[in-house]
Amino acid sequence: MRNIRLSVHSAEHTYLRQLLIRRRLDLGLSQRALAERMNVVHSFVGKVETGDRRLDIFEFIDYCRALNWQPEEVLQSLQEEAV
Repeated sequence: MRNIRLSVHSAEHTYLRQLLIRRRLDLGLSQRALAERMNVVHSFVGKVETGDRRLDIFEFIDYCRALNWQPEEVLQSLQEEAV
């Protein structure tokens, strides 16, 4: 059984942040533009990207959708990376 990774600085969280940042940049979105899509303040996106804030499952789904990404695709990438 794997240990639960609680730290936002774990390898898994770092990889997730990298995926989300890369997707945002690939879409040509600034942090502010992504925040507007999510109806949150831009510092929310900045804190997620720097690891100062974790996403709960519902925020994760909203974040993915704002990036025109199916949450399942992101989870699949995380699972493949963890193997």
